[in-house]
Amino acid sequence: MSTTAPSRPRRPLAAGAAAALATLLLAACGSTSPTSSADGSGQPGSSGASAARSQGLQGTVTVLAAASLTESFDQLKKDFEAANPGVTVETSYGSSSTLVQQVNNGAPAQVIALAGTAAAEPLDKSLVKDTKNFATNVLEIAVPPSNPAGVASINDLAKPSVKVVLCADTVPCGKAAQTTLTKAGITPNVVSKEVDVKATLAKVKLGEADAAVVYHSDVVAAKDAVKGVEIPADVNSRLSYPVITLADDAATKAFVAYALGAKGLATVQSFGLGAP
Repeated sequence: MSTTAPSRPRRPLAAGAAAALATLLLAACGSTSPTSSADGSGQPGSSGASAARSQGLQGTVTVLAAASLTESFDQLKKDFEAANPGVTVETSYGSSSTLVQQVNNGAPAQVIALAGTAAAEPLDKSLVKDTKNFATNVLEIAVPPSNPAGVASINDLAKPSVKVVLCADTVPCGKAAQTTLTKAGITPNVVSKEVDVKATLAKVKLGEADAAVVYHSDVVAAKDAVKGVEIPADVNSRLSYPVITLADDAATKAFVAYALGAKGLATVQSFGLGAP
């Protein structure tokens, strides 16, 4: 009589297979998963977050801007840096003629923004990568809030009793003021001529002058510190503001593009400058 060999239990086989499968899975997880690099360089082995950061804009953009752009470019800097954490925007302000001279003498800058296209004429053209107008501005008379001299129009600047402050003749706001005063046929009682428009406005803020011929944007930026007296359009001077690119790196191009974009232009115009 033939006999049949007893069948082997199945459960030990199943348990062994499960153990083997677990071992294989653990080995796969431990040996093939990439690890983050210590320096966050974005090379193979970097984490996804580090790799993403490495693909963003990086660097420093040095911007020289006319004094009348101080408030608007401070805001542009803040907004651009918030949108591009890898980029630092360094700003410096002064009279346009001084800034141009600094660039021509080798001052490190990637962008220069000036009060008026005429201010850009002495700029070394070999340094310029691109130029675009981004804003306009007009002149306005600034007086103390109490207006002690009773200045109500540009004609009042001709009164010998009214102490008037202007920008220096060599800077855009000074040249524009001289043009406007000549058109109006007025010779004011000038007690001081200052290095730039902010220094000119400061004389009124400090009560050292009865009136100053500055830009409309400066009156807006000063808020309650001064009161503005409009100058008629037929004698007023209108300046177009250029932003000039001096470098080809990605961060510089991105900053200029932002300044010329809808958000950048809206920011500049919110500080009293006009559309280009």
